[in-house]
Amino acid sequence: MTSPSQTGVVEKTAPGTEGEAPAGLAPSRLMWRRFRRDRTGVISACVVAFFFAVAVLAPVISWLYGKDPYTTYGLDRPELLDPLTGYPMKPNGGIDGEFWFGIEPKLGRDVLTQLLYGIRTSLLIGLAATVLSTLTGIVIGVVAGYVGGRTDYFLGRLIDLLLSFPQQLFFVAFMPVVTALFVSPQKETPTYFRVTALVLVLWLLGWMQLARLLRGQVLSLREREFIEAARVTGASPWRIVRKELLPNLVTPILVQATLMLPNFVTAEAALSFLGVGVVEPTPDWGRMFAKGANFYEGDITYMFFPGIAMVVFVVAFNLLGDSVRDAMDPKTTR
Repeated sequence: MTSPSQTGVVEKTAPGTEGEAPAGLAPSRLMWRRFRRDRTGVISACVVAFFFAVAVLAPVISWLYGKDPYTTYGLDRPELLDPLTGYPMKPNGGIDGEFWFGIEPKLGRDVLTQLLYGIRTSLLIGLAATVLSTLTGIVIGVVAGYVGGRTDYFLGRLIDLLLSFPQQLFFVAFMPVVTALFVSPQKETPTYFRVTALVLVLWLLGWMQLARLLRGQVLSLREREFIEAARVTGASPWRIVRKELLPNLVTPILVQATLMLPNFVTAEAALSFLGVGVVEPTPDWGRMFAKGANFYEGDITYMFFPGIAMVVFVVAFNLLGDSVRDAMDPKTTR
């Protein structure tokens, strides 16, 4: 067996395989290299991208498919539903070449288009609540950690107070209060107002974990040498926060945001399931679960598709969050 010195050939270790970063590569490229080597993260990212693409293209898919989520095909065509039970005449929930995912019992609406538009509704609400909660958490967490003193004490107690609320119970109790404040009980609450109220309620109790996390990060960063150097050079607090602190907070912000979104989607679905979120006729995952709970004894298929979609979405987003965290951690090696 010849040694490298005898053959004159020296084996080179592949960059990053032993935890050593290749010289000259930017941190963003290093992060991208780590992420590409994580198969679970790449697959999860593709699944998440698929859900967002479906949400955006739902009207196009519905047009190409030739169905919509509002037409009661079963009532317009009596041969599709059993006249006694109201369940689909064909097996497996009425799945065939015309209705790919079957039809809804009692009304006969198309399940596939309901699922597509339900993804659209749930992601819209979850994404809006995530953006608002992330921005609020960044502002309050950075201010509390950097300013300190009484400001930190006051904001810390506010975070503790809001964290003490049982969130799911508070959501259920607070949604009717919000709608009753602006809409007369004699009038039907508009869909846009219900969506707005859902976003506000989810945002109200959704930003505290990120704010507490960032406060702790800023408390440890504000005493570092590079922050002191920026102060000595006369940099304003805003410039220090923008140029020095925020770039070092990207990792916890991204990871927490990827965990927030599936939590908000499931919370919104739970509210719609309980009847205080999105209601008929707006397509929604939670509303499909609520109707499926009434039909499962005679047609389990109707609940099958939204259930699988919800599980796949939540698992993919949680795995994506773990992969992003690992990829952005410079101590992580693959």
